[in-house]
Amino acid sequence: MSDNREFADEFWGSIQSDMTAMVGTDKVHPKPMTAQFDGDERTIFFFTAKDTDLAASATSPSDATLVYSAKGHDLFATVQGKLRVDNDPARIDRLWNRYVAAWFEGGKDDPRLCLLAFEPGQAEIWKDASSVVAGVKLFLGMGDPKEDYKDSVATVRLG
Repeated sequence: MSDNREFADEFWGSIQSDMTAMVGTDKVHPKPMTAQFDGDERTIFFFTAKDTDLAASATSPSDATLVYSAKGHDLFATVQGKLRVDNDPARIDRLWNRYVAAWFEGGKDDPRLCLLAFEPGQAEIWKDASSVVAGVKLFLGMGDPKEDYKDSVATVRLG
């Protein structure tokens, strides 16, 4: 089995590049959200409006799930964690950008503005085991695809 740290590092690099994930709680189906990152902190932040179901479900820390698929489909993850509201003005200021501003006419002081913080816990991460070599081996009847795939999935702690 590959080093689990490698899986975690690939996850962090990929999600920080792609910035889109599905986030939900026990009471709210996952919704596509744009991830924001505050330096090297291992918390994932999302701007939303206070009147959304997701914000309402996070007024107190709630169990949550983040589902991620890399743009190139070379990495997938399901991450369990906690979702909570974090309306720290200094953090909002650091994470604020023109894309977020487009959604909030009142800017950083918009009364609808809500910053959510996802604290990741355990994750199951899959790397795409498809490759030209794997395809050729399968075509030629060489090797076992299940055996080739076993090093492409790991359960890791992200938090």
